[in-house]
Amino acid sequence: MLARVYSCAVIGLDGVIVEVEVDTGQGLPSIVIVGLPDTAVQESRERVQAAIKNAGLFYPRKRVTVNLAPASVRKEGPAYDLPIALGVLVATEQISPETLQDSLVIGELSLDGSVRHVRGVLPMAAVARQESFKRVFVPASDAAEAALIPGLEVIPVESLGELVTHLNGRISLPSHPAVEASSVEVFVQTDFREIKGQEHVKRALEVAASGGHNLLMIGPPGSGKTLLARALPSILPRMSIEEALDVTRIYSVADQLPSDVPLIGSRPFRSPHHTISHAGLVGGGNWPHPGEVSLAHRGVLFLDELPEFGPRVLEVLRQPVEDKLVTISRAQGSLTFPANFQLVAAMNPCPCGYYGDPVRACSCSSGVVTKYQKRISGPLLDRIDIHIEVPRVEYEKLSDSRLGEPSSTVRERVEAARALQRQRFGQNDSPFGGDITCNADMRPAEVRQFCALDDDGLKLMKSAMSQLQLSARAYHRILKLARTIADLAGCDQIATHHLAEALQYRPRLTVG
Repeated sequence: MLARVYSCAVIGLDGVIVEVEVDTGQGLPSIVIVGLPDTAVQESRERVQAAIKNAGLFYPRKRVTVNLAPASVRKEGPAYDLPIALGVLVATEQISPETLQDSLVIGELSLDGSVRHVRGVLPMAAVARQESFKRVFVPASDAAEAALIPGLEVIPVESLGELVTHLNGRISLPSHPAVEASSVEVFVQTDFREIKGQEHVKRALEVAASGGHNLLMIGPPGSGKTLLARALPSILPRMSIEEALDVTRIYSVADQLPSDVPLIGSRPFRSPHHTISHAGLVGGGNWPHPGEVSLAHRGVLFLDELPEFGPRVLEVLRQPVEDKLVTISRAQGSLTFPANFQLVAAMNPCPCGYYGDPVRACSCSSGVVTKYQKRISGPLLDRIDIHIEVPRVEYEKLSDSRLGEPSSTVRERVEAARALQRQRFGQNDSPFGGDITCNADMRPAEVRQFCALDDDGLKLMKSAMSQLQLSARAYHRILKLARTIADLAGCDQIATHHLAEALQYRPRLTVG
């Protein structure tokens, strides 16, 4: 008898329906799986056989052939265990095939028949609703994640035996209640009020958050660069429900979604170590998975000790910083992952960390300092809008018991500036305006339309272009930054002092 059970594969960040066909025939007892499976799928032969027996069910002593269609799609992971087991039971008439109509089945099996967690349940449930499936059977630990998709009956499964009893009508498994993604909370890891001093750096972070700009902090060890970077998510605008689902989908596919958190409501903050490989940073592998830049989507990617990262690792950041996505090409095809993040980096000015420090003398020669700073290429520095120096904090400010301005107050100003930008780009008649959400995303057409300068501003910009030897990219980035500063001040036009502040954030490193 031929049985059909529907499951799902994850290709990149999207689900693809997989038809699991199971046929039993004459021959020596064996099970063969075809349809481009990986090692984990091939190993399901042993798990399925043991789980069926330990669940008190009958496993046929026949030749069992399993086909995972379409055969052109590569299958990975153990999520096909449960549908293969149900296919065997349908083929041996222990389950009626009608009970699995309009149903999608996902789950890994233990040898005792219990159903274990699998990654990528959210995009699988999304494609199930898209393909008009009425219900989805998922591991109990993943039911809340699948229940984020409205209009789909989600049935949590603890074990194979329990599911078979349900399908045979002897018990009824309750469906998981829908999870309402109606409110998104802001998780404050570090509040601005706890940071002593560094008011000019806080201002730079506020500007960066308001326009989605990239930022580089330069200063001696212990001046608070890492603390300031960790405080940035606390002033970023709250995520919309669509953004939260977008981020949750990436974490689900990467298998980094916390078991007790079905929806990620706070903006991601990723801080990879400088020993990370380029594939770990932007994604890759034989089966391409999202990297750190995609895990930082809609949030912050913090690179501490920037010059310590390998040159190849830093150079692969150019495309995602500019295009907001990562394309990974393999012989089998190409996959694209979203990477719309804010880059925040920190570095010491020299190997010892005290070049230019007014208190402690630097022990590095000028050649060593130049070589250290040249580890960061000019093209990458050109893509960073804000370069800010972070000096050591004086004792008087450290010992002051008064608290500073809280993150919630700063976030209100940031959200007001973002609201102006959404209104501006929503009314934009440009054919490119639909996907622009903040000033940092503006293209040359929008820069020309919204970043016009008066006569004094044009003179200042002309002088800055010649003195700072700015590139065309830097010219546009300064205008975008000035537009953000004007938005924070609630001004329709870019004034000269807005442009002057934007120019102060240009790099002062000795990189040649």
